Amino acid sequence: MRPGFLAGLTAETALLKHTGHLAEAGGGTPAGAAAAVQRLIGQGATAIISFGLAGGLRPGLAPGTLIIPAVILDGADRLPTDAALSAALGGATGHIITGAATIIATAAAKAALFAATGADAVDLESVAAARAGLPFAALRAIADPAERDLPPAALTALKPGGQIDLVRILLNVLANPVQIPALIRVGQDTEQAKQTLKARLKTQFPEALPPPTPALPTRGRGK
Repeated sequence: MRPGFLAGLTAETALLKHTGHLAEAGGGTPAGAAAAVQRLIGQGATAIISFGLAGGLRPGLAPGTLIIPAVILDGADRLPTDAALSAALGGATGHIITGAATIIATAAAKAALFAATGADAVDLESVAAARAGLPFAALRAIADPAERDLPPAALTALKPGGQIDLVRILLNVLANPVQIPALIRVGQDTEQAKQTLKARLKTQFPEALPPPTPALPTRGRGK
C-alpha cells in the first residue's frame, strides 16, 4: 500500500513532512476533504489515512487523547477501518469516530451527538477517507474536549485551502475580546493534540538519517 494522509489543515499536513508520505488538506469541509482524496489518488495513493485533530464527544477524553478508531460512522453506516493500516499506525485504540458536515462547536451539541451515535470523537474528513473505495484508517488526537465550547473566533479560522486565516481571527477577537481566554485555551489544547500526533509519527515513521557525506578523494604527498 501507498497511503495518502487526509487532513483538514495545512498545519496538520506539515507534521508529516519528515515521513515522505503523500498528504493533502481539505480545508475543513466534507466537500474539500472529498476533493483532497481525489488529489491523493491522482498522486498514486492506494490507501487513505484520515489524520489530524478531532473534537471530543465522549466525556472525559482529555486534549491530546490519541484516537485510532476501529469504526467510522457515516450516519447509520458503520465502516470498519483496515486492520493492517491501523496496526501500522500503532494499533487501534477501540474508539469510534463519526463524521459531521460542520464543526460541532458547543458542549451541548457534542452531548447530543454523543447520545445519538455513541461515538468518541468527531471530525470532518474521516467519512471522505472511508468512502474513497480504498483501504482506510484514521490517526487523530482530541483537540477540543466534549465539555468545552469553541469560541467564535475558532470557527472563522480557516481559508478554503486549509491555512489559518489570522486576519479573520484577529477581527473576530477585536469585535468580541471576551473570548480571548477561551481562544488561548483552544490554542493550548490544540498544541497538546499536535504533540501527541508528532510523538506517534516519530515512533511509527522515524526520521531517516541523512545520507553520509561522500568522502573526498585524497592524494598522497608528493603525488
